Amino acid sequence: MRASDRTRRPAETRSPRMEDLARLPVFFALDGKRVVVAGSGAGTAWKVELLSAAGAQVDVYAGASAAEFNDIAAHAPRGPVIVHARAWQDADFSGASIAVGGFERNEDAARFAQAARSAGVPVNVIDKPQFCDFAFGAIVNRSPLVIGISTDGAAPVFGQAIRAKLEALIPRGFAAWAAAARRWRAELRASGLSFAARRRFWQSFTTRALRHPDHAPVDADYAGLLALTRSEAEAAELGSVTLVGAGPGDPELLTLKAVRALQSADVILFDALVDRAVLEFARREAKTMLVGKTGYGPSCKQDDINALMVSLAKGGRRVVRLKGGDPLIFSRAGEEFAACRAAGIAVEVVPGITAAQGAAASLGVSLTDRSHARRLQYITGHDRDGRLPADIDWSSVADPSVTTVVYMPKKTLAELATRAIAQGLDPATPAVAVAGATRPGETAITAPVSEIAGRLDQAEIAGPVLVLIGRALESVRQRMEDGETQRDRRLG
Repeated sequence: MRASDRTRRPAETRSPRMEDLARLPVFFALDGKRVVVAGSGAGTAWKVELLSAAGAQVDVYAGASAAEFNDIAAHAPRGPVIVHARAWQDADFSGASIAVGGFERNEDAARFAQAARSAGVPVNVIDKPQFCDFAFGAIVNRSPLVIGISTDGAAPVFGQAIRAKLEALIPRGFAAWAAAARRWRAELRASGLSFAARRRFWQSFTTRALRHPDHAPVDADYAGLLALTRSEAEAAELGSVTLVGAGPGDPELLTLKAVRALQSADVILFDALVDRAVLEFARREAKTMLVGKTGYGPSCKQDDINALMVSLAKGGRRVVRLKGGDPLIFSRAGEEFAACRAAGIAVEVVPGITAAQGAAASLGVSLTDRSHARRLQYITGHDRDGRLPADIDWSSVADPSVTTVVYMPKKTLAELATRAIAQGLDPATPAVAVAGATRPGETAITAPVSEIAGRLDQAEIAGPVLVLIGRALESVRQRMEDGETQRDRRLG
C-alpha cells in the first residue's frame, strides 16, 4: 500500500440522527392561561391539582361530582380552581389552552375530544390514549427543573419506577439552583461578558451545583462565579483542549467527568476506535470530526491532528480530543500536549479506563494476582514504522512473575512471542488475545504464548486486539477449556 493511500484527512461526521419518538416531549407554559377540565374521579382530581401547580386557571365542569373538587379549589397549589356544578358545554372551550377529561365511557370521551378539537384546543382524556392529542407523563419536580417520563401508555408502572429512581438520584436542592439560574440569567446577559465567557459561567455554575446540591445559592454565589469567570475570560476567548478517555468500548464505562466534558464541547475530534455510542453523550450542537488512525490502513497524520486541534482552540472553541481507552497510554498524548503548550492553549486530561482493565474485567481475572504476579507492564506491539519495537526489554517480558499486556500486536505477535521465548519466557505461559474488549461482540482466544499468534491468525478477528501474557491468566485458560462462555466470546 502506498503511503498516499494510507493518509486520511480529518473529516466532519454527521451528527447521529434522532431515533423514532413515540411522543414528542413538550412543556406547556400555562401560567395565567385558562384550562378546561371535565369529568370526575381521582385521576381527574390529580390533573386539576397538577394544572393549578403549573399556574393555570382551571375551570372544572363536574356536574353532580362537583363536591369532589371543593377541597382542591379551596387549597389550590398556585393557579385558581373554579368548580362549576354543571356539565361542560361547547362554548366552554372558547379561550382555553388545553382540555382534560376524565370519563369512564368511550362515548363521553369521544364527544368531549371532538368538541375540544373543533374549538382548536389540544385534548387529553385520562387513560384513553385513542382520544388524546397529548399525554401526561410521570413527573420529577424540582421546579423550575422538571423532568417528564413517558412510555406512550405501554408500561405506566415502568415509567413510575423510573420516576422513583430519578427522584432518589436528583437532590431536591437542585430546585433552588434552577431557580437561581432563572434569577441570574438576565443579569449575566447585561454583565458585558462575551458569549464564550457566559457559557463558561454556566459551566462553573453547573459544577458548583453538582458539588453542593443542598446549598441554597445566594447573591454571594453569583458574585463569586462572576469573578471567577472574569478571571478566566481570556482563556474562555482563546478556547481550550481536553484529552478525554472514551474507555475500551462500552459507553457505560465513561467517567462522569468525561460525560461533562463531552456535554460542554464545541468540537469533538475522535479516534476511529471510539464506539459511536459514546458520541451520544455529546450535546447535539457539537461538531464531531473523525481524526482516527487505523492500523495498516487509512490514518490521519498526527501533525494534521495537532494543527487542527490548535486552530480550533485559537478560534475560541472548547475542543475535546476523544481517544479510545485512556488518553495517556499509547495514544500520542505527549505530542498533543506539546502542540497545545507551544501555542499557549490550555490543555487538561480526563483519564479513562484502558483496554487492559476492560479486558481483565470481562475475563474476571486479576492481572496482579499475588500468587502469580509481582508486576504489571504495558508494551506496544509496533513502532512508528509498524514493526516490532527494537528497544523492548525482553528480560522483563520473560520474567515469570510479570503480567504483560501487549497493545496493537496483531501483525507482530508471532515475532514478539518467538523473541520472548528465546530470552527465557516459558512457551507454556498462558496468553489471552481479546478483541473488542467490553463491547457486545467481544471475542477472547486463549492458548500458550507459543501458539497464541497462530490461533489469532486462524480466527481472522477484525477490530482492536490486545494480548495478555502471564501466569495470572492460568485461571482464564482453565475456565475456557472447561467450556465457560461469557458475552459473545469465541474460543480458538
